[in-house]
Amino acid sequence: MSYEAINLADKFSKFTDHWSPRVIAELNDYQFKLAKLQGDFIWHSHAVTDEAFIVIKGTLHIEMRDGTITLNKGEMHVVPKGVEHRPYCTDEVHLMLIEPRGVINTGDGDNSDITAENDVWV
Repeated sequence: MSYEAINLADKFSKFTDHWSPRVIAELNDYQFKLAKLQGDFIWHSHAVTDEAFIVIKGTLHIEMRDGTITLNKGEMHVVPKGVEHRPYCTDEVHLMLIEPRGVINTGDGDNSDITAENDVWV
Protein backbone atom coordinates (compact mmCIF):
# COMPACT_ATOMS: atom_id res chain seq x y z
CA MET A 1 0.00 0.00 0.00
CA SER A 2 1.20 3.51 -0.80
CA TYR A 3 0.94 6.32 1.75
CA GLU A 4 1.05 9.79 0.26
CA ALA A 5 -0.02 13.21 1.44
CA ILE A 6 -2.60 15.06 -0.63
CA ASN A 7 -1.29 18.55 -1.33
CA LEU A 8 -4.25 20.93 -1.68
CA ALA A 9 -2.27 23.68 -3.47
CA ASP A 10 -1.06 21.15 -6.02
CA LYS A 11 -4.59 19.87 -6.60
CA PHE A 12 -6.00 23.41 -6.98
CA SER A 13 -3.30 24.17 -9.58
CA LYS A 14 -4.61 21.38 -11.83
CA PHE A 15 -7.92 23.04 -12.78
CA THR A 16 -9.25 26.53 -13.49
CA ASP A 17 -13.00 26.26 -14.04
CA HIS A 18 -15.45 27.55 -11.46
CA TRP A 19 -18.34 25.71 -9.78
CA SER A 20 -17.07 22.27 -10.89
CA PRO A 21 -16.01 20.25 -7.82
CA ARG A 22 -13.11 17.80 -8.16
CA VAL A 23 -12.77 14.73 -5.93
CA ILE A 24 -9.45 14.37 -4.10
CA ALA A 25 -10.24 11.57 -1.62
CA GLU A 26 -12.94 9.27 -0.30
CA LEU A 27 -13.73 8.24 3.26
CA ASN A 28 -16.26 5.42 3.38
CA ASP A 29 -19.15 6.76 1.27
CA TYR A 30 -18.06 10.41 1.56
CA GLN A 31 -16.02 12.42 -0.90
CA PHE A 32 -13.66 15.30 -0.24
CA LYS A 33 -13.99 17.72 -3.16
CA LEU A 34 -12.12 20.88 -4.12
CA ALA A 35 -13.79 23.67 -6.05
CA LYS A 36 -12.96 27.13 -7.27
CA LEU A 37 -15.86 29.54 -7.05
CA GLN A 38 -16.45 33.01 -8.41
CA GLY A 39 -19.64 34.99 -8.80
CA ASP A 40 -23.13 33.75 -7.97
CA PHE A 41 -24.43 30.18 -7.91
CA ILE A 42 -28.10 29.16 -8.00
CA TRP A 43 -30.59 28.58 -5.23
CA HIS A 44 -30.71 24.84 -4.50
CA SER A 45 -31.03 22.25 -1.74
CA HIS A 46 -30.02 18.66 -1.08
CA ALA A 47 -32.99 16.69 0.30
CA VAL A 48 -31.08 13.74 1.73
CA THR A 49 -27.70 15.10 2.87
CA ASP A 50 -25.96 17.89 4.71
CA GLU A 51 -23.20 19.77 2.85
CA ALA A 52 -19.95 20.91 4.49
CA PHE A 53 -18.20 24.02 3.12
CA ILE A 54 -14.57 24.64 4.22
CA VAL A 55 -12.93 27.81 2.87
CA ILE A 56 -9.27 27.35 1.98
CA LYS A 57 -8.80 30.78 0.33
CA GLY A 58 -11.01 33.85 0.01
CA THR A 59 -14.40 34.85 1.39
CA LEU A 60 -17.58 32.91 0.67
CA HIS A 61 -21.14 33.99 1.42
CA ILE A 62 -23.88 31.38 1.72
CA GLU A 63 -27.33 32.88 1.54
CA MET A 64 -30.24 30.97 3.07
CA ARG A 65 -33.86 32.09 2.85
CA ASP A 66 -33.68 33.36 6.44
CA GLY A 67 -30.14 34.77 6.59
CA THR A 68 -26.59 34.75 5.26
CA ILE A 69 -23.35 33.39 6.67
CA THR A 70 -19.94 34.69 5.64
CA LEU A 71 -16.98 32.30 5.72
CA ASN A 72 -13.36 33.42 5.55
CA LYS A 73 -10.18 31.41 5.02
CA GLY A 74 -9.98 28.65 7.63
CA GLU A 75 -13.70 28.71 8.45
CA MET A 76 -16.43 26.18 7.71
CA HIS A 77 -20.18 25.75 7.85
CA VAL A 78 -22.52 22.79 7.41
CA VAL A 79 -25.72 23.49 5.51
CA PRO A 80 -28.33 21.02 6.84
CA LYS A 81 -30.14 18.75 4.42
CA GLY A 82 -33.22 20.29 2.87
CA VAL A 83 -32.12 23.89 3.51
CA GLU A 84 -32.28 26.00 0.36
CA HIS A 85 -29.05 27.94 -0.09
CA ARG A 86 -27.09 29.98 -2.61
CA PRO A 87 -23.30 30.37 -2.40
CA TYR A 88 -21.73 33.50 -3.88
CA CYS A 89 -18.47 35.42 -3.80
CA THR A 90 -16.93 38.50 -5.37
CA ASP A 91 -13.34 37.28 -5.67
CA GLU A 92 -12.26 33.72 -6.38
CA VAL A 93 -12.69 31.29 -3.49
CA HIS A 94 -10.92 27.96 -3.05
CA LEU A 95 -13.19 25.58 -1.20
CA MET A 96 -13.32 22.03 0.12
CA LEU A 97 -16.67 20.25 0.19
CA ILE A 98 -17.41 17.09 2.13
CA GLU A 99 -20.48 15.21 1.00
CA PRO A 100 -21.66 11.69 0.15
CA ARG A 101 -20.57 10.17 -3.15
CA GLY A 102 -22.98 11.01 -5.95
CA VAL A 103 -24.17 14.41 -4.69
CA ILE A 104 -24.98 16.73 -7.61
CA ASN A 105 -23.68 20.30 -7.22
CA THR A 106 -27.01 21.85 -8.28
CA GLY A 107 -28.97 19.79 -5.77
CA ASP A 108 -32.48 18.59 -6.36
CA GLY A 109 -33.43 21.04 -9.10
CA ASP A 110 -33.24 20.54 -12.86
CA ASN A 111 -30.34 22.77 -13.84
CA SER A 112 -28.61 20.64 -16.42
CA ASP A 113 -26.97 23.62 -18.12
CA ILE A 114 -24.87 24.39 -15.01
CA THR A 115 -24.72 20.98 -13.36
CA ALA A 116 -21.09 19.84 -13.07
CA GLU A 117 -20.02 16.35 -14.07
CA ASN A 118 -19.97 14.14 -10.98
CA ASP A 119 -17.08 12.03 -9.63
CA VAL A 120 -14.34 13.89 -11.52
CA TRP A 121 -11.01 13.25 -9.79
CA VAL A 122 -8.00 15.54 -9.79
